[in-house]
Amino acid sequence: MDKTVLFDIEEIKDASIKETLKEVYDSLKEKGYNPINQITGYIITGDPGYISNFEGARNKIISIDRSELVALLVKEYLKIK
Repeated sequence: MDKTVLFDIEEIKDASIKETLKEVYDSLKEKGYNPINQITGYIITGDPGYISNFEGARNKIISIDRSELVALLVKEYLKIK
């Protein structure tokens, strides 16, 4: 019997945000910055100047809606699905 496969767009979007955030983190770390401080500064202020252009990190982070990023971080912190 064939089973219906559930398609969860929210899960796919969250995975994409996580991957992008990890890439930005890695780029900042490689460049010698404290990634947590830089990403936090960006999230709080919305100023992309906190994120280096190295490896396209700035363009990657601004491609994510900040409110979606914050929502995902809260969900992950609280482990809510």
